[in-house]
Amino acid sequence: MQQSKQWWKEAVVYQIYPRSFYDSNGDGIGDIRGVIEKLDYIKGLGIDVIWLSPVYESPNDDNGYDISDYQDILEEFGTMDDLDELLAETHKRGMKLIMDLVINHTSDEHEWFIESRSSKDNPYRDYYIWHPGDEEGNRPNNWESIFGGSVWEWDEETEEYFMHIFSKKQPDLNWENPEVRQSLYDMVNWWLDKGIDGFRVDAITHIKKKPGFPDLPNPLNKDVVPSFEYHMNQPGIGEHLSELANETFDQYNVMTVGEANGVDAKDAKNWVEEENGYFDMIFQFEHVNLWGDNQGLDLVPFKQIMTRWQEELDGVGWNALYIENHDLVRAVSSLGDDGDKRKASGKALGMMYFFMQGTPFIYQGQEIGMTNIQLDSLDEYDDIESVNRTKIMIEEGIVFDEAMEYIWDNSRDNVRTPMQWDSSEQAGFTTGTPWLQINNNYVDINVQEALADPNSIYHFYKKMIDIRRESETLIYGSYELIEADHPAVYAYLRHGEDEKYLIVTNLFNDHETMDFSDYHFEELVLSNYLVTDELKTEFTLRPYEARLYRLSK
Repeated sequence: MQQSKQWWKEAVVYQIYPRSFYDSNGDGIGDIRGVIEKLDYIKGLGIDVIWLSPVYESPNDDNGYDISDYQDILEEFGTMDDLDELLAETHKRGMKLIMDLVINHTSDEHEWFIESRSSKDNPYRDYYIWHPGDEEGNRPNNWESIFGGSVWEWDEETEEYFMHIFSKKQPDLNWENPEVRQSLYDMVNWWLDKGIDGFRVDAITHIKKKPGFPDLPNPLNKDVVPSFEYHMNQPGIGEHLSELANETFDQYNVMTVGEANGVDAKDAKNWVEEENGYFDMIFQFEHVNLWGDNQGLDLVPFKQIMTRWQEELDGVGWNALYIENHDLVRAVSSLGDDGDKRKASGKALGMMYFFMQGTPFIYQGQEIGMTNIQLDSLDEYDDIESVNRTKIMIEEGIVFDEAMEYIWDNSRDNVRTPMQWDSSEQAGFTTGTPWLQINNNYVDINVQEALADPNSIYHFYKKMIDIRRESETLIYGSYELIEADHPAVYAYLRHGEDEKYLIVTNLFNDHETMDFSDYHFEELVLSNYLVTDELKTEFTLRPYEARLYRLSK
């Protein structure tokens, strides 16, 4: 089906995790002025939209995803004047800026929560989810927090529990209270009136909880039980999301991306449908749930998932395409080869997702092939989620070495290590002591090296961006999976009105012989290896080889 044309469909997005991007003042923490200084680098890659992770006022329990003031900037990042300058300088370069919007919860240091916990009859009490507990005063239910432990925290002052499905310093807002919703809408519109170009909306599938907060089945009699099914994409959430869109986003020409854990491809139509969807696109989680604990990629089910999302949304809505973000691990380490095939695998993984129907997202450092890090002790890690999980594992009797294997493979700190700009001390990120250890391989893997090497991952991404920008078929064309059962090769077609493309990527460290004699090759547009017989339709793909062909119709 024909897709309507929109600027955000044609864009390529670059995510900045500001704490780790570039430090302009030597305090070891990346900041807004650091982003301003690197705008020409981002523009040079060919980026259209910058997604800025939170820079709001925050006590930093969860690195800014615990907001204490939605309309102020955390001092270590800079000032509101700096943010205004970043917005102006981004626009001056023809790019747009979207910000993170965290509205499932706030920090426990937000003035709303300070008021809410001050007394049971405070006007802000119902801004959050409070509960007296069961008949004996115990926790209301057995739900487990996403970050480990109970979702309920006892408050000594008012002698009730409050709900937090993430950290205990991130109390959940009560979306059933219309005053809460209106306060949030007023804040969102304040930012949109300032001129930002949209939002990535954090953890939005969790705003609706199962009524009555019933216990979950607990056959193993555990203290707490994973509780996603009772607070993720619950029935009735659409009423809240429709109201959010109507009161805010729909009044502006902006880009919105919902973080939508728990939404499947069929349900996604409600979320991103062209006329009445809640968002322009969503981040789905089905594909990333297939890789974890450094087990590599199970390709056939991965292709099935990606294809299902492509087909379900074709002509209906739009996909957000990604293989890295601030909550994952580095793709070359978890899915590819971060050794001698790092550059080849980084390019193959990039081509695999980049030319599907949807808006591609690149996370900082992905474009130079940054890798996971292994820190020596638990104390060196910062990520609250993986640290909590590892401590629980140790408390439950898992040996320390196994627990450290878990955090090495799963910690979000793998993607939060500072950006590697050059081979100088501290990778050119800071003149001070970095807030998180820099990966020791920065001497070999850095922006300066990538810019100087015409065969770098950086230049490959730059070419992909240029190619996509020049082809309506590679943006709006329909998708068709081929070689569906091949365990190592991901191949698909993009069909346009006047042209057709074949994307073929070998995602493993073996040779794979392929036969595409049913297709007529007109041009090899891009490859990550030297190809001597460019139009030969029977060939052997080398380890992590990727090719983009233009075909005759």
